[in-house]
Amino acid sequence: MNILKFGGTSVGTAESLGHVKEIVSSRKESVVVVVSALSGITDALIKTSRLAEKGNDEWKDSYYAICTRHRTLLKDLSLDEDPTLSAAVDTLLARLLSLLEGVTALGVLPDKTSDEIVSFGERLSSLIVASLLDDSRYYDALSFIRTTKVGGRSVLNSELTDELVRNTFAGLEERREVAVVPGFIGRDSATSDITNLGRGGSDYTASIIAAALNAAELEIWTDVDGFMTADPRIINTSYVINELSFVEAMELCNFGAKVIYPPALYPVCPKDIPVRIKNTFNPAAPGTVIRQKCSTAGRSVKGISSIGDSCILTVSGASMAGIVGVDSRIFTALAKEDISVFLVSQSSSETHISLGVREADAEKASELLDGEFSREISEGSMAPVQVFRGLATVAIVGEGMKNNAGIAGKLFSVLGRNGISIIACAQGTEECNISFVVHKDYLRKSLNVIHDSFFLSEYQELNLFICGVGTVGSSLIEQIAGQHDKLMKENNLKINVVGIARSTAGVFDRKGIDLSCWRESLASGKSLDLAALRDEVIGMNIFNSVFVDCTASADVAGLYGDFFTHGISVVAANKIAASSDYSNYSKLKSLARSKGVKFLFETNVGAGLPIINTINALRNSGDRILKIEAVLSGTLNFIFNTISADIPFSRTVRMAKEQGFSEPDPRIDLSGKDVIRKLVILSREAGNKVDQKDVEANLFIPADFFDCSEEEFWEKLPSLDADFEQRRRRLEAEHKHWRFVAKMENGRYSVSLQEFDGNHSFYVLEGSNNIILLTTERYRRHPMLIQGYGAGAEVTAAGVFADIMSIANV
Repeated sequence: MNILKFGGTSVGTAESLGHVKEIVSSRKESVVVVVSALSGITDALIKTSRLAEKGNDEWKDSYYAICTRHRTLLKDLSLDEDPTLSAAVDTLLARLLSLLEGVTALGVLPDKTSDEIVSFGERLSSLIVASLLDDSRYYDALSFIRTTKVGGRSVLNSELTDELVRNTFAGLEERREVAVVPGFIGRDSATSDITNLGRGGSDYTASIIAAALNAAELEIWTDVDGFMTADPRIINTSYVINELSFVEAMELCNFGAKVIYPPALYPVCPKDIPVRIKNTFNPAAPGTVIRQKCSTAGRSVKGISSIGDSCILTVSGASMAGIVGVDSRIFTALAKEDISVFLVSQSSSETHISLGVREADAEKASELLDGEFSREISEGSMAPVQVFRGLATVAIVGEGMKNNAGIAGKLFSVLGRNGISIIACAQGTEECNISFVVHKDYLRKSLNVIHDSFFLSEYQELNLFICGVGTVGSSLIEQIAGQHDKLMKENNLKINVVGIARSTAGVFDRKGIDLSCWRESLASGKSLDLAALRDEVIGMNIFNSVFVDCTASADVAGLYGDFFTHGISVVAANKIAASSDYSNYSKLKSLARSKGVKFLFETNVGAGLPIINTINALRNSGDRILKIEAVLSGTLNFIFNTISADIPFSRTVRMAKEQGFSEPDPRIDLSGKDVIRKLVILSREAGNKVDQKDVEANLFIPADFFDCSEEEFWEKLPSLDADFEQRRRRLEAEHKHWRFVAKMENGRYSVSLQEFDGNHSFYVLEGSNNIILLTTERYRRHPMLIQGYGAGAEVTAAGVFADIMSIANV
């Protein structure tokens, strides 16, 4: 026999009760159906009684609204013509009115009266359900649920209740009937006064009956498909957990997962009666089953739960160390006032202890503890209680964490990499729950990053902010859009572009921007300056976030430090930061490392060629870079490979700009400044402390070409054609080629235009290709050679994409 409990939303409307009837009618065997009050009615009863206590006449409107709600439901169910049911409902509503009038007259609301008033929700709903269901019989829980007073609270009298339940339902299975029972309510064993089992008590009632009758299964029918891996309102990738142990379910419930009332698990757990969570509105869904033991294979973390309105109270003082009884005094003082502590964290020095309580209890708890330790505080041996507000508590739960080394390390590491600071933490020896406290503003981010990192999500997510939508930026967006579905299918990686910005405008959406119409979205985006860009990126506070800089802006590069501080990785096609003053470069690298985020700039040199990664791999494996010789300017290579008798020097420069090989102002390339930056970056990655001023620059164009306006530059440029043509003819006759070479050797750095014959590796270099020779201690006789496309929007965008993928570890 199964026990079925239906919650408030399941019995709240005629439509939902239609689902209940279908579910119960499908059962071929006897069942016990336990019902809650109609959704919202318990709160309405509490509100009405308090208004009556204050003498506020609004209680009458509230009372009549309760009456109307139930009578309308009878009419919607076509039960209003049932004289027996109507009379029973009217009798209960009349009794409720009499109690409220008495409260108003006396101006007080005794606990006994309050308990009876809130009982009417279940008493009314169960009468209606019993009349609706076929082959049903009403069993009044007031006749067999017994409570007793302990410390001023009503608690279950288990022994007596079990005996009464067994007697009440004896022979039920043979009678093949539907037994309908109101949940939540009971009577005091000594006084027979109406009492209740507390919030969520209908779950408890069903569990008590299931345990007493040794039921095959307890079914909790609600409005969700089961326990979710995380709150679906925050984590849109959360999903139903198929199976939980009782321990796991209790931990999740105690930390905010309001799927089942935690005490409801206590009666059935010792008897290993499975509990199945089902959705009244989606009965075909398998739901979540809770049992004594379930498989721990697979994921070590089953779910994440949280308490959003947390406060930390810290009791501290040197006199606490080694003194027996301090903890006892703390918890006794709080228990007397019914204040629950859900987290305890104490230093090994015993000089302070931190307690997690609900926001609503914080002020009262602080006053109680200050009073308890008033003598010590006045003597100066203890400090007044510190209260930290605006916090949230998160718990990761799973019995698979037990004896599984590295879970806590991974948890705190991934939080740190995302810029989330832990205020307090706790873990018991059961190793089923690791709880920690963060600032409330970081709750969403914490939940997302944990859900993603522990593979509770179907996909790993990476959230990108792309700044700069020129040729590289726009090409990157197109590449991401083209690979999006493939990455999800083959790599379980979901890349969300949550921000796109240019110099004056931006569009931001934490759910992800539709890349099929990103240009239109950006065109209608919000106005943006540098400060607003920073605030948007940091303010979104989204997990696994990466800022992608496809600009050439020094101002944008100046934001990297702020991003690192807030746990945001940076992928930069922009060379300015990595080639800036060595002190700034070093500071950024150190900051990124200390915050556990990535600072990647592979495309700063060689576009998509794996140059920086190769240098880092060599050094990390113990090799030492002795010499770098490189042709690093795709622009200059294009120019010197294109120049001919038919195409003069000035024309090749213009072609380089038109085809996207050069910087917007090609003088940056012609001056060697771009190559100097690249040489500085490579030399630094090779382990050298070097600045741009340390590089000897041998220019091949007169200096005055760089001191004029860009317009004047283009006007003057053809004047160089004749000289270049004369020199080109000589090279052609000698079978040589020009190459603009960057060199690092023996602490010296230089860039210069050089000539190479066919015996040198630099001779055969087509189009805009780059080539790099690395001489190392291991590659001394035969230097390592890296060669390929070194310029162009598509290959640069592809290199940026590769850096992004490396952050995702794909």
